Amino acid sequence: MRGFGNNMSLPVAAAYQQKFNQHKICVVIPTYNNAATLPAVITDVLQYTTNVLVVNDGSTDDTPQLLQNFSHIHIVSYAKNVGKGWALCQAFKAARKLGYDYVITIDSDGQHFASDLPLFVAKLEAEGPAIIMGARNMQQESVPGKSSFGNKFSNFWFKVETGINCPDTQTGYRLYPIALLDKMRFFTRKYEFEIEVLVRSAWKGITVNWIPIKVYYAPKEERVSHFRPFKDFSRISVLNTVLVLITFLWIKPRNFFRKIFSSGNWWKNLNDQLSEPNETNARKAASVGFGVFMGIVPIWGFQLLVGIALAVLMRLNKVLFVIAANISIPPMIPLIIFLSYKAGAYWMGDKAVSLNFSDGINLQTIKLNLTQYIYGSITLAIVAGVLFGLITWALLSLKKRK
Repeated sequence: MRGFGNNMSLPVAAAYQQKFNQHKICVVIPTYNNAATLPAVITDVLQYTTNVLVVNDGSTDDTPQLLQNFSHIHIVSYAKNVGKGWALCQAFKAARKLGYDYVITIDSDGQHFASDLPLFVAKLEAEGPAIIMGARNMQQESVPGKSSFGNKFSNFWFKVETGINCPDTQTGYRLYPIALLDKMRFFTRKYEFEIEVLVRSAWKGITVNWIPIKVYYAPKEERVSHFRPFKDFSRISVLNTVLVLITFLWIKPRNFFRKIFSSGNWWKNLNDQLSEPNETNARKAASVGFGVFMGIVPIWGFQLLVGIALAVLMRLNKVLFVIAANISIPPMIPLIIFLSYKAGAYWMGDKAVSLNFSDGINLQTIKLNLTQYIYGSITLAIVAGVLFGLITWALLSLKKRK
């Protein structure tokens, strides 16, 4: 069994306590039936700070009695075991009520070293608010095979969901900026919570950093783990499936549009893309023309979704496509409907419906003679797309000559 404690001098310990107080940091220790290691973990942490909060997640061993020996720390306790995610949420709420802005979570099984606590504080001071992950060395011989595989699996999906490379997404040794998590509502209660909070924080724009830490894995016969391989891995897999769907259906499109239209910057983005030297004028013109076509074609509500997918397949400029597709913004809709009906009249002959632009033109107008509108909007989309594409190509060619 690894040893705990050190001979830290009082002035050094006081200096660390000052840092924890200055940054409003407390150490959270969630625990469930780890009575054999919990006292040593608490004692080790207390050598760096007295800002300690233990969450007893319905332990049925001697944990409640052992915690009575630490009357100077904060304790959250409840009778029924719910799960690590629930325990951490209770810890975040309690820590905020106590006035803390950050918590460092450390497991109660003796796997982590309290001597790494200063590394989290130093990283926070150097780079500012973030979720700071304690990245374990997963290559050492004592690491269980299932832990190594699970970590690689989790790291892969985290990259897919956020675009961030993180060497250890399953570590329980973390610093959370709980002041930034105040308004977030979480839905998971067990081990998968540590994935949910990480991914959704990244989506919110909270930075994810990491530092290398030491880790101790007890011999197999001494190891206590409450992770249930089949059940918990299944729950994590379901969560990742949901997160991946949200990523591609909402997060990535949202980020894309934010990049284009943030701070009224769309005009600059348009100029930058039109001036891009590594793309041909023909491709730029095709992107604009296709954008105008999809902005008019009569599939309201799905124009961008379908159009972006097709633009990717055709390797068009997605930024130019999106900007051009916004030809169907609300002020332009009456004009598009009017011109669609006029174009549709050509195909309808004697059955054409007459429409004056002064009439209250809106989407409800489409209900009158739907066939004429569909024929006309497709015609208008093709003509306008070709016209805008040719104009774009001509202007770019003229600019190049000048």
